[in-house]
Amino acid sequence: MHGTLSKMKSSLGDQVEYSLPVGDEQLSLNPLIGKSLKLTHTGNIFCSSCGKKTKKSYSQGHCFPCMKKLASCDMCIMKPETCHYAQGTCREPEWGEANCMVPHYVYLSNTSGLKVGITRHTQLPTRWIDQGATQALAILKVKTRQISGLAEVALAEMVADKTNWRAMLKGDNEPLPLKEEAERLLPNIENKLNELLELYGEDAVEKLHEEVVDIKYPVEQYPTKISSHNFDKEPVVQGTLLGIKGQYLIFDTGVINIRKFTSYEVTVETP
Repeated sequence: MHGTLSKMKSSLGDQVEYSLPVGDEQLSLNPLIGKSLKLTHTGNIFCSSCGKKTKKSYSQGHCFPCMKKLASCDMCIMKPETCHYAQGTCREPEWGEANCMVPHYVYLSNTSGLKVGITRHTQLPTRWIDQGATQALAILKVKTRQISGLAEVALAEMVADKTNWRAMLKGDNEPLPLKEEAERLLPNIENKLNELLELYGEDAVEKLHEEVVDIKYPVEQYPTKISSHNFDKEPVVQGTLLGIKGQYLIFDTGVINIRKFTSYEVTVETP
């Protein structure tokens, strides 16, 4: 197979099923666990938006001009509480309406430990899988991405909002009582939630009573020591595929974050 990489696609079942997009093709990965796999970077990177060749990838697969002009690459994607759509300064208002001015979830997850996060309403459970969560629980449904960011910032004063990817790749954590954690945390941000209701309307925030989602990954063996493959330093990544978790392929020779190398042109060789 030959083409540009995109982040792995996943579906939730008894364990996560993964496929790797390579150009216009899809490589089913679960059957390859325990077998050899070789990815060779050709040296080419093609912008995932405009398709032009670029020497360096920005914002996970974009050329520099697209990174500067696309709303999906703006800083408010990383910090949604800073959304400036209401000020009329969104880079692409139509994109903002379709992706930011829509319902979002605030959730708790068990990745490298207890974590708070947010995602668009269409991205569950994909977002949880991409982060390598073994458990997840949606606790709030809110009207816009900015509101989700404001709620997340309040919760992040008490719980982590980042995943320690090295810890996540060393194995599955012990299960956490996510419902009990939600019952502990939410009362502490009650004033903030009331403020959001006053600012954005009575339908701005809804408390949820969902069940915890358990997620199992196709991993035969976790690494005891984490070493990372990097196409910018070594064009060939190969070894026995030991498992997949989050957006990482776990080889006996090291791990690689596929999402980091979006738009890199590769040749993939399987047995």
